[in-house]
Amino acid sequence: MSFSAKSGASLCSRAARWWWRQQPSCAAAAPAWFFGGSWSRPILDMSYSRQFLDFQGSSIPSSMKKLVVTKLSQNFREAVTLQQDSPVPLPGDGDLLVRNRFVGINASDINYSAGRYDASVKPPFDIGFEGVGEVVALGLSASADYSVGQAVAYVKAGSFAEYTVVPARQAVPLPSVKPEFLTLMVSGATAYLSLKELGDLSEGEKVLVTAAAGGTGQFAVQLAKKAKCHVIGTCSSDEKGGFLKSIGCDRTINYKTENVESVLRKDYPEGVDVVYESVGGKMFDLALNALAIKGRLIVIGFIAGYQNPTGLQPVKAELLPAKLLKKSASVRGFFLNHYLSDYKMALQHLLKMYERGDLVCEVDFGDMSPEGKFTGLESVFRAVDYMYMGKNIGKIVVELPHSVNSKL
Repeated sequence: MSFSAKSGASLCSRAARWWWRQQPSCAAAAPAWFFGGSWSRPILDMSYSRQFLDFQGSSIPSSMKKLVVTKLSQNFREAVTLQQDSPVPLPGDGDLLVRNRFVGINASDINYSAGRYDASVKPPFDIGFEGVGEVVALGLSASADYSVGQAVAYVKAGSFAEYTVVPARQAVPLPSVKPEFLTLMVSGATAYLSLKELGDLSEGEKVLVTAAAGGTGQFAVQLAKKAKCHVIGTCSSDEKGGFLKSIGCDRTINYKTENVESVLRKDYPEGVDVVYESVGGKMFDLALNALAIKGRLIVIGFIAGYQNPTGLQPVKAELLPAKLLKKSASVRGFFLNHYLSDYKMALQHLLKMYERGDLVCEVDFGDMSPEGKFTGLESVFRAVDYMYMGKNIGKIVVELPHSVNSKL
């Protein structure tokens, strides 16, 4: 079901008149929001109606653009279609309708478009994992904690759209709509929880972060430094190396100009204590070989293989048991969905760090890409390509400009 601002305003107006007719006919019975001062929207019992909706002050169109997976494929451009005239969804009783201002690009977007996370889901289905925007409509139960115009962030499938319905319990209230907050939702939380739960960091330990200048790598570097560790980061350019040094990385390795394996063997002959690994393939193999006694290798992804039909890049798995046994080492996988019980705690901690100025949240809007800044849903395709070309520094974010008719 969809609605327009005009029909919505009519519904709200009729409901308000109905509510007022039920009240005692004396001025003393008038609620505080009715006379003078600043207007505050009443919470109306709309149980006689199909749905309670509050969208006072919003300008909501009847249709919107969104990206939809229409074919399962690891090739994002083949898998995904931009729909120009989709109905704007209607929030349920406990839901928020969020107008997206910024959406995040993740390496696993193409895993989702390939159907690798849930084989039972068939096209068409919505795509995009995270967004930041403002509430433009909400249900009755949701209105107990949220209001129209409030800035929120969320992690939920379907963010590659101009509007997304988000259960209020999954939303995160924000002080303002800023792209930096988006960097924390998946990328920051992944680094924080994986290092906290699996890294067991101790002062003075050596931590290797692969793809260190990327969306999640930037946080692994900073959090390991906060734990007073010595941090080594791999990257693909001197510019990325400069960024890593600016956020505290002790040793950067440009794998385009240096041999990572040789550098690790020469500079860290006793090995590294923790590896935060997101590349896979040959990088996984050399990171495994570089582990110290009782070393911990945390796998948070393997982007090098995502574009393959299998989603994997070969590793020397036949030697894995012997290598782990020899060093009393471990390899642990981390998938954010399995740590949702700790997610809000992690996010609150990261938000406080950012607000205190203790955390850099680097955003890459693609300003240096050939066609310029990533603006509008049309540019999501370019943004995904940009990531897989290894060009980004920090988290890739796409801005969705709001309608000129918006009152928010």
